[in-house]
Amino acid sequence: MHKRLTFVAALAVSTCLGLPTAAQDTPQLDTVVATVNGTDITLGHMIIARARLPEQYQQLPNEVLFKGILEQLVQQTALSDTFEGDLPPRVELSLENETRSLKAGEVIERIMAEPLDEADVQAAYDAEYTGAEPEKEFDASHILVETEEEAKAVKTQLDEGADFAEVAREKSTGPSGPGGGALGWFGKGMMVPAFENAVMDMEPGQVSDPVETQFGWHVIKLNDVRDSEAPELETVREEIELQLRQTRVQTAIEEITAEAEVDQSAAEGIDPSVLNNIEWLE
Repeated sequence: MHKRLTFVAALAVSTCLGLPTAAQDTPQLDTVVATVNGTDITLGHMIIARARLPEQYQQLPNEVLFKGILEQLVQQTALSDTFEGDLPPRVELSLENETRSLKAGEVIERIMAEPLDEADVQAAYDAEYTGAEPEKEFDASHILVETEEEAKAVKTQLDEGADFAEVAREKSTGPSGPGGGALGWFGKGMMVPAFENAVMDMEPGQVSDPVETQFGWHVIKLNDVRDSEAPELETVREEIELQLRQTRVQTAIEEITAEAEVDQSAAEGIDPSVLNNIEWLE
């Protein structure tokens, strides 16, 4: 396998050469920025190359990126012109797969971009939130310590009238300790099971016996309970619209595939282990 020119190397070479930027006053996608052996390199080629750079290079200054990308494309074009003979299967097949993938991606993007019917959005919201049984939300505080003995001592101290928040500030090892142990409001599934189960069995104002979780030993005080309220449509619109679009895409994929003339009989009887024959690609 040949080694590809790295982006870092291209940056280094281009910086030394001091290549000029695009000369046109009003550059466009098809603006030619370089010509190599008669082959044009355009701003479009540079823009798509930049979009595919690894994240660590995306943060480089535009001046550095421009020079580096241009030099990389110049080098690639010059090298490709020296290639002789037939392309190896790995290159031909990669090009076919890439073309197939990009074209399929464009179809999906167009489906995703189609406008949604507001009635569908409202219907999805109603199905998710309207008429649903409200779930309970809990406002609790806790004191977290390392051992059961410490938790029992805390519970005894509270039973004797000590202020929960003061004890939490003094003894809790959890991040909520400085705030008096307050955890705020939370719903089902937001706490570890042992903690959640203890809270769900309590009444407002009640302090629990020690409860063990993977974080240590808790003494919990349930401050209040309320029914959760359905969010306004606008607060969940983005999530609902994304779900509708994803469903639309999945439906389209299934319909288009079902309508296509597909014959997979040739794959029957082939040992799946042949996928490991990388040497075939050379």
